[in-house]
Amino acid sequence: MRRTVLLLLVSTTTLAASGKEPVDIGSRLELFVDDFLIDRMAGARLELHSPEPAGTVLRFDRPWEGNTSVYATIVTDDGPYRMYYRASNHPESIRRAGLRPSEKFDADTHQVIAMAESRDGIVWTRPSLGLFEFQGSKENNIVWVDRPGEQQISDCMYVFKDANPACPPAERYKALGGSSYPLVALVSPDGIHWRELQGQKSLITEGLHGNSFDALNVAFWDAVRGHYVIVFRDADNGRRESSFDARTTGINYGNRSFKVATSPDFIHWSYPQWVDFGEAPVEHHYTNATTPYFRAPHIYLSFPKRFLPWRSYYDDPAYAPGASDGVFMSSRDGRHWDRRFVEAFVRPGRDERNWGHRSNMAAVGIVPTAADEISLYYCRNYTFPTAHVERLRLRVDGFVSVRAPYGGGEILTRPLVFKGSKLALNYSTSAAGSIQVEIQDARGHPLPGFTLAESPLVWGDKVDATVPWQTPNSKTDPEPLRRLAGMPVRLRFVMRDADLYSIQFR
Repeated sequence: MRRTVLLLLVSTTTLAASGKEPVDIGSRLELFVDDFLIDRMAGARLELHSPEPAGTVLRFDRPWEGNTSVYATIVTDDGPYRMYYRASNHPESIRRAGLRPSEKFDADTHQVIAMAESRDGIVWTRPSLGLFEFQGSKENNIVWVDRPGEQQISDCMYVFKDANPACPPAERYKALGGSSYPLVALVSPDGIHWRELQGQKSLITEGLHGNSFDALNVAFWDAVRGHYVIVFRDADNGRRESSFDARTTGINYGNRSFKVATSPDFIHWSYPQWVDFGEAPVEHHYTNATTPYFRAPHIYLSFPKRFLPWRSYYDDPAYAPGASDGVFMSSRDGRHWDRRFVEAFVRPGRDERNWGHRSNMAAVGIVPTAADEISLYYCRNYTFPTAHVERLRLRVDGFVSVRAPYGGGEILTRPLVFKGSKLALNYSTSAAGSIQVEIQDARGHPLPGFTLAESPLVWGDKVDATVPWQTPNSKTDPEPLRRLAGMPVRLRFVMRDADLYSIQFR
């Protein structure tokens, strides 16, 4: 006990000299989507991992759906998962897409909001809700139809379940609707029967520019910080021009980007602020699909659809120009975003119909579809009669890893304070690869019992594996890591042909 106290005193007094304040991570899961925990890297790098296709889960082939069905939101609940989406059809878009004569389409033009359900995130079905009539029948899954003469809420309707403990039961589900001013708020006790919260009054009224709200706008209750967050689309026409625009066309398309605001009650909002992408190139982000990661809700993940309005894959000049792919970014406050990965997270791929102007749009929400797997969903083949939702899968926490090559690499964390007695890793190595962990004091001195020479050799492929430290006193002290809880320590990972995705003390 005396030795532990002495180490704590030494570590604390040297923090000022090292210039590194410790960060208290408690027992929360930490992802390596950014370098927040990393002080130094040598021979290692942060690597973005793309999800792999896992099949079509919903084809927009019902009479009330169609070729421009899009803007999906996944709501995870105690019961089945729910997918809300715009069910819409636009025949002119089909004609412009240059269809083969054998391909038929419904000439009707419409848009409504529909909802599908799933028990496992893999098989999705449409419940028959019997709420709204479409072509003479109420046998459909429609949950909202716009009223004539009012704002088109169905153009872009985003839905979430409010996790605020103070939320009234009658408002447990909330939604944002509309793709232009006003941005209308809706509430529901069950996610099926909806009413407007403040009539046609806009939820956000300040700090707006041209084309505000012209996409799927996202809001949620941030349980970690205790307030609501909204991330909404705005266009900064003229002030921030995409560097690609001027270089390739000389045309200023403005800049599709996002603003963020917060609220204690979902009614009164802070003045919206432009999000900050640091030194990343200016790009058009059409949608944002921002969500707190359900396993680490203090980290926001976002999957913007990157739009290139000056490119056109199709020769037909009547077809709307533009091409899109999916990108990835993360944030720890909602305002400042880590945009180091400028490469595509999801490419259009071999299917030529995904090279249309507004395809490859991420649904909002991440679903656990197996013990070691998460799924994301992308709307594909936009404007074609084959429009559908595709499931993409990824290992748990598998967005980004610290990667070391065969020749080896290592990282050293900043000083951390943790709670618990075990360290769990999510990692993957080759048969020849390995990971070792050294624990140091805040000044960088290896701690007895946790030096590199005493570290077990970790290898294999696990999403949740505890580092099995052994000490000379293991029989009498089976959890030696507990002695370091509450002390500022650094973790040194020495790796070879390995990926490290996340860590968690328990």
